[in-house]
Amino acid sequence: MMNLLPKTHIDFLKYRKVYYTLFAVLLIGGVICFFTKGFNMGIDFTGGTMVQVQFNAPMEMAQLREALTATGANSEIQSYGNNAFSISEKSTEQEVGVVQARIEQALNTLNVPYTVQQTNSVGPAVGESMTERALGAIALSLVFIIIYVAFRFSNILWGVSGVVALFHDLFLMAVAFSLTGREIDLVVVAAFLTVAGFSINDTIVIFDRMRENIRLHPKMSFGELINLSINETLSRTIITTLTVLFALIVLYFFGGEVINSFAFAMLIGCISGVYSTIALTTPLVYTWSHGQLNDASNPKALKPATKQNVDAIVKEQKAAKPQGKTVTKIKRSRRSKKN
Repeated sequence: MMNLLPKTHIDFLKYRKVYYTLFAVLLIGGVICFFTKGFNMGIDFTGGTMVQVQFNAPMEMAQLREALTATGANSEIQSYGNNAFSISEKSTEQEVGVVQARIEQALNTLNVPYTVQQTNSVGPAVGESMTERALGAIALSLVFIIIYVAFRFSNILWGVSGVVALFHDLFLMAVAFSLTGREIDLVVVAAFLTVAGFSINDTIVIFDRMRENIRLHPKMSFGELINLSINETLSRTIITTLTVLFALIVLYFFGGEVINSFAFAMLIGCISGVYSTIALTTPLVYTWSHGQLNDASNPKALKPATKQNVDAIVKEQKAAKPQGKTVTKIKRSRRSKKN
């Protein structure tokens, strides 16, 4: 494995109370932000009208936005390249025709030939249904992650601590969207689910190293073992995260308006995922287990039935057999002397 950093000996658990305090501050501040600023939900969730147009000549987004603003429209514009644009505006079912007419009126003022490729409308009932499905998808993913981690490591506390870290990441992303006023649509929901998978992957890597070190260092305290596991995987974590961040930065600045919010959500989530894995997941495991190895962390319970382990058991049994033979020979020699 490539080592980006020299071997470190950082005591991460030493600052666990600071991590918990920051988490509490985030929760309180986030809830206040949600009630004061709220969320800018897209038409996928609130209902509205979307008109996709194709211009026959070059068209600047700034020029199109100026024409729409002049008609009193409060529209969101996304560019699809090749002079194609998507114009969306929140509205009720009764306002669909009015919104479409206002958008076409603004387009006519540009004096550039265009073609309306499609017009879609989302009613409030559909938007409410999509909201419930999006929240249900996120909740269901967290439940399955708890089940998976608990089954893999034979301890539900490890799974719950991993999901607490995931909740931290998703909550921070929601706070970021609330503060910036960015629109939340189905693409952003996809980013939330992607971050959940990315973050739990890093957690599982550290848990695997912890399980391995439990067998390699049976006399080491649980706190020392956790710190050792984090330090040993720190280089891998940084390399993986930087690789993803470089791609996301390119998407954020050069990917266009369509995926800008997706890249923004992924940037926040990936950075938060590294922090939460180190600062929340493993400290919570340590705190909830009272700094002791529990039954699920027992080396025998965690040792899988691999060929290497079976060979080791056979060697131990073979090594024990000569002792039994020696004892038998000694007993026989004593009997012969008595006779």
